Amino acid sequence: MPILDSLSTWPVGSVSAAVITDDGVVEEYGDTSAVFALASVTKLLVAQAVLVAVEEGAIELDQEAGPPGATVAHLLAHASGLAFATRDVEAPVGAKRIYSSSGFEVLAETVQDATGIEFGEYLREAVCEPLGMPSTRLLGPAGHGARSSVDDLARFARDMLRPTVLSDELADSARSVWFAGLDGFVPGYGRHRPNDWGLGCEIRSHKAPHWTGRGNSPETFGHFGQSGTFVWVDPALGAGCVVLTDREFGTWAKPLWSDFNDIVVRSLTKN
Repeated sequence: MPILDSLSTWPVGSVSAAVITDDGVVEEYGDTSAVFALASVTKLLVAQAVLVAVEEGAIELDQEAGPPGATVAHLLAHASGLAFATRDVEAPVGAKRIYSSSGFEVLAETVQDATGIEFGEYLREAVCEPLGMPSTRLLGPAGHGARSSVDDLARFARDMLRPTVLSDELADSARSVWFAGLDGFVPGYGRHRPNDWGLGCEIRSHKAPHWTGRGNSPETFGHFGQSGTFVWVDPALGAGCVVLTDREFGTWAKPLWSDFNDIVVRSLTKN
């Protein structure tokens, strides 16, 4: 049975998906050119553009940004102490993992100020154009305002498996745990001790419950969005998965996402 057939039973109006390996897309489901709101999956794209700015020397990871004492790296890893939706400081820098969309707005402003290029345009030039992602646009806040398609995000996921936009060194560093040992909440999945995060991507580690599959390796990284979307890449498996839906994340998604991702992992492992 095709890997993605179980998506036909999901309680959503529309769903598109793809499974990606080192060789490219191995299976698709639905209209993969359809454009969906990404919600917080936006952060993966924004982080990639910020890292390109680091690679180009426009900004630095240890450059001060956000609250006093915080850096670009702290903002990318949700360790700056900024609140979720405001620029209020809720904790000292590096004290806990506070998931912050406002921190990504600060990052976008930091890149924009350093380059003189409007951040949405910088994202297009730095990430979308090189990877062939014509339907991807940042139309709102840098923490949750992008729209894209499975076709585009499949190319993005493959680039996370085989980096071309970033150097191998920076890509590997970004997908490793930064500021290890910090506790914090994964939205919708509760508190984790520790709550591991890379530079813009969540690291699965040994979190439970979790939105990825129980069979995904601890090195799996990615992001999910409140709009019912997710992208993960599992380096140990050499594969990734993109799923976009038109139903907001909620209790319906928790069992389905984890079980579905286990199906994907098992199918790829058998092959």
